[in-house]
Amino acid sequence: MSIRYQVLDTFKLPPHYAKSRPMLQWLFWIVFGDLLISSWLPGSFWRRILLRIFGASIGHGVLLKPNIKIKFPWNLSIGDSSWIGENVWIDNLARVEIGSNVCISQGVYLCTGNHNFKIASFPYCLGRIDIEDEAWICAMVRIAPAVRVGRGSVVEFGSVVYDSIPSGFIANGIPAAPTKRRDII
Repeated sequence: MSIRYQVLDTFKLPPHYAKSRPMLQWLFWIVFGDLLISSWLPGSFWRRILLRIFGASIGHGVLLKPNIKIKFPWNLSIGDSSWIGENVWIDNLARVEIGSNVCISQGVYLCTGNHNFKIASFPYCLGRIDIEDEAWICAMVRIAPAVRVGRGSVVEFGSVVYDSIPSGFIANGIPAAPTKRRDII
């Protein structure tokens, strides 16, 4: 008999997944909210309002560029005066907390869920992502589940973050690692 590495027809969603919101709210988000949030239409005001209607906590002065993708707004919090660039994908099966004065540049992917490849039924492994105040996530960065990016840290272009980054550091690479302190002039 051969080893079965993945048996996808045995995959089951976690029990809390379906109960996180009423089915009608899910349906409205998928049909209307997600379509509008990810549109090319300019303007942040209406995006902030729409996200708040669907349960996101969005601070004052948040800039939301066109073509963003947010899986579940009810699992999202963004502090005041933060920027979310074009083509950012917040794949938030688990909670994503973005602080104030955070810049998330274009093409960033925040991934809160993965699969456990050591179990044949391929169950989800979820972990929240926290990006603390005054951090900058440069363009094309990928952040894995259960990562915290500390206050004032910078994750440089194209890095892949598997482990948390301490406050006040510049990190880069695949996997990203802190390389030096962030100096302010």
